[in-house]
Amino acid sequence: MAGYLVEDARKVTTHRLQEMKQQGKKIAMLTSYDFTTAKIVDSAGVDIILVGDSASNVMAGNHTTLPITLDQMIYHARSVARGVKRAHVVCDMPFGTYQVNATEGVRNAIRIMQETGCDSLKLEGGEEILPTVQRILEAGIPVMGHLGLTPQSINKFGTYAVRAKAEAEAEKLIHDAKLLAQAGCFAIVLEKIPATLTQRVVQAVSVPIIGIGAGPADGQVLVIDDMLGKNKDFSPKFLRRYADLHTIMTDAIGCYVSDVKDCQFPTAEESY
Repeated sequence: MAGYLVEDARKVTTHRLQEMKQQGKKIAMLTSYDFTTAKIVDSAGVDIILVGDSASNVMAGNHTTLPITLDQMIYHARSVARGVKRAHVVCDMPFGTYQVNATEGVRNAIRIMQETGCDSLKLEGGEEILPTVQRILEAGIPVMGHLGLTPQSINKFGTYAVRAKAEAEAEKLIHDAKLLAQAGCFAIVLEKIPATLTQRVVQAVSVPIIGIGAGPADGQVLVIDDMLGKNKDFSPKFLRRYADLHTIMTDAIGCYVSDVKDCQFPTAEESY
């Protein structure tokens, strides 16, 4: 399989991502939460690695992204950044670290950048967090926006259903996307919105639009554990599984258990 071979091995920067949009080259983005996985994802040619607050669900077993702390996100982001050479590494700012005020948001943003080695940060929200976004950008930290279904606001929404079906919400989303782009965000994630609305946003702003459950865009992002089939309990319409690691891992572990119990492992050749 040669599809994953990278034409340009240079580090992916915000400038290069902008070039990719202008040249019509699609952007591939996946999550990672640990060093070993990040090394594999990077070598496979992914352009952006997101250290998502979805680690709250995937790594810690929480029902939402809300419980994960700043210290935990820093731990995951530092682990990922150590394993990456080419991909652009963006870290989610977790819930509660930027919503209080801009000063606290900037302080936490600087701490993440200093302690992790990641390349940029992602914040959820539009006009309501614009002052904080602007202050973080003024501090020299690249910011990726996130609109549509914003999981940190799940208690306000009360559902993970598709957002912005009504025109009023759609217009606000386009307005927010324009504000984020004008402020200087280098890209925007759109989550779980109608594909027609995504196209309106792609046309309305000059920065790359990354979709998840939002139809075609300048790029796509998925949670790696979902697309590799490690999680059998999550099957939304937008998810394409590229492997069935749940079955592969279960079979491999089962064989190991059998070999140990049947005294087939270790053999003389596997002993010192």
